[in-house]
Amino acid sequence: MRLSVLDRSRVRVGHGHAEALRDTVAFARRVERLGYHRFWVSEHHGVPGVAGSAPTVLAAAVAAATSRIRVGTGGVMLPNHQPLVVAEQFGVLESLFPGRVDMGLGRSVGFIEAVRRALGHDREDAAEFGPRLAELLGYFTGTEAVRGYPAHGLRVSPFVLATGAGARVAAAHGLPLVIGAFRGEAAMVEAVDAYRAGFRPSPWAARPYVVLSSTVAVADTTEDAWRLLVPEAWSMAYSRTRGEFPPLRPAADILAGPMTDRERALFEQSLRGHVHGTPTEVAKALDALVDRTGADEVMVTTSTYDREAMDESYRLLAGLYA
Repeated sequence: MRLSVLDRSRVRVGHGHAEALRDTVAFARRVERLGYHRFWVSEHHGVPGVAGSAPTVLAAAVAAATSRIRVGTGGVMLPNHQPLVVAEQFGVLESLFPGRVDMGLGRSVGFIEAVRRALGHDREDAAEFGPRLAELLGYFTGTEAVRGYPAHGLRVSPFVLATGAGARVAAAHGLPLVIGAFRGEAAMVEAVDAYRAGFRPSPWAARPYVVLSSTVAVADTTEDAWRLLVPEAWSMAYSRTRGEFPPLRPAADILAGPMTDRERALFEQSLRGHVHGTPTEVAKALDALVDRTGADEVMVTTSTYDREAMDESYRLLAGLYA
């Protein structure tokens, strides 16, 4: 099975944003050696716990530090940007790193109203994702009145992240789909089936292509794998109760500390739906997910405080499908 990585440049307590970005670049080199197919970075604005706010800039640093692995974005949030500017940025990336660039695109807007206001956009802009996507692709194919250099005539690999109507948009434009397993199995399978049924072949893809994105944690014991999920789950619970996404803390500190009833409920909810366990348990769970969805690829994300344990998780996972 083809395995890829999504890294969100998470900040850890006691470390800064610059260190998180350097960690992302170093991490890309390590997973390339392990044989992963793609390495994607994300876009977040105004989030203290996430350093990745400029995905095309970070993707350039990752591509320059690696040699084989495909590099892309998971994703550039198109409602936040003018399509011409996005086309130009990816045109530069493809020109510098030919044949290695993925253009993952999403339709989400800012995390909170203040961020959306600072970006000059609001929730309604997500509804324009389809037309903006068509415009963006047109700068590569030459159908727009303005020539977007150096994008004009280049062939990047576009993907659509399935948030909201994303699956329908991907099908209509004939693009590969990236969908999160955390959506819930029934909704996920329904969205994938609808995508395949509505897919229209395009110059970008002759057939449907599904990338299943999932949080995965692998360790020698099920409990150790579960503990890898704790820091991110607590950050999610914290953000839901305080409106701020904090840096990752050690699992031991979180489990030993107090939680309100609401925090504990949100924390436990955030731990559900992820794949974790021993190598045997994880292989069984991932194989079942792929069987149910017919996914062509699995994109793994693991955010935790302990970087050594995270690296070991990716090493064990790569060994399952080498």
